[in-house]
Amino acid sequence: MKKRKFSPLIIILLSFFSIIVIGSILLKLPYTTVASGSLSWYDSIFLSASAVCVTGLSTISSIGDSFTIYGKVVLALLIQIGGLGIVTIAVYVLVILGIKIGVTERYLVKEALNQPTHGGMIKLVRSIIIVTFIIEFIGMGINFIVFIQDFPFLEALGISAFHSISSFNNAGFDILGDSSLQAYSSNVLLNINTMFMIIVGGIGFIVIRDILEKKNWKNLTLYSKIVIKVTLFLIVSGTLLIKLLEYNQVTWLQAMFQSVTTRTAGFSTVNISRFNYVTLIVIISFMFIGASPNSTGGGIKTTTIYVIFGSIISFLRGKPLITHKRVIDHANRIKALVIAMLAFSITVIFFLVISLIEANNMTYDNKMLNILFETFSAFGTVGLSTGITTEILPATKILLAILMFIGRLGPITVFGIINKNWKQDYTGKIDYPKESILVG
Repeated sequence: MKKRKFSPLIIILLSFFSIIVIGSILLKLPYTTVASGSLSWYDSIFLSASAVCVTGLSTISSIGDSFTIYGKVVLALLIQIGGLGIVTIAVYVLVILGIKIGVTERYLVKEALNQPTHGGMIKLVRSIIIVTFIIEFIGMGINFIVFIQDFPFLEALGISAFHSISSFNNAGFDILGDSSLQAYSSNVLLNINTMFMIIVGGIGFIVIRDILEKKNWKNLTLYSKIVIKVTLFLIVSGTLLIKLLEYNQVTWLQAMFQSVTTRTAGFSTVNISRFNYVTLIVIISFMFIGASPNSTGGGIKTTTIYVIFGSIISFLRGKPLITHKRVIDHANRIKALVIAMLAFSITVIFFLVISLIEANNMTYDNKMLNILFETFSAFGTVGLSTGITTEILPATKILLAILMFIGRLGPITVFGIINKNWKQDYTGKIDYPKESILVG
């Protein structure tokens, strides 16, 4: 009998799913919480999915007060594994053990990291792991300078390590209480360090390696230049919009921090439930865009939105999409549009279903906007919330967990698993006559 081979996409999906299941079991154990008893299966599944998908949404109001050291360590490990990806970690472990990495494993890493070829995969995996731990260690040291002023040595060390892992992996979980980083909203060192960690984790491993190797803007790849430019644009524009819309509620530092964390991480130095509905819509838009490809963040990605807007402008001008003296091909433009439309459609469908489920559950104002915000936060694996996560029904917890899973893998990956033919090249098979139809 022929040996059955699973596609790399299925293996990637199963690896994330397996870690979520294992994480759910570990979080379900009675050692997880300070109080007697254990988490419900709904809460443990939700938290495991949120951690592995590096989202940060939590049905527990205060992780720091409710979880034991064991629970916090498990959560940190799930965040780290989810951020790096189980395939990347597994291959690195095999390299350390001296086990030969074959073509199949290299191809699997290629698909997991969305690379054009499988050449140099082992070197790339090694650099990803090493750079990640170096950045997290430095970030932990800077965090420690801040937290040692308010906590005993060992507790400050633990908080610093957890916050560093959560920041770099754009997870948004914290163990400081039920108000995220609001107590440190004016602490410049912690704010800058957290923003730096979020940005570095959000631009992606490929861009980080490109910057470290090239060390010069002119020598960077086109991909890296686009990611950096769009990231800076979104940070600046987000800061200005949030400050303008919430002029009396936020400082410039708070506005900038919220702009950085809105697209990817989910930390907050202000109470966003007090923001007006226009600001929340702006934040939803930024959460939908998200981070960059091959990063620890979610969303439709910065390069996707760049190609979409570039295509619109080039179409209106009647010219091809040219950037940095390079033409973006038609396939990339179609793919960007498909990603955005699939992502938006999936999120809206989940929003409508959750709205029906929660119709008689929530009694406070702006129910629909709060659910919309929560839904887009889940898909973008952001983790920001207006405060409704602890009140949602079990069915909603499962739906949001599924949405986080889809957001972490990406709609194209999920669709590629369902439809094996979507990536096939039909060139030279059958040519049909072209026809123009009226549109618009």
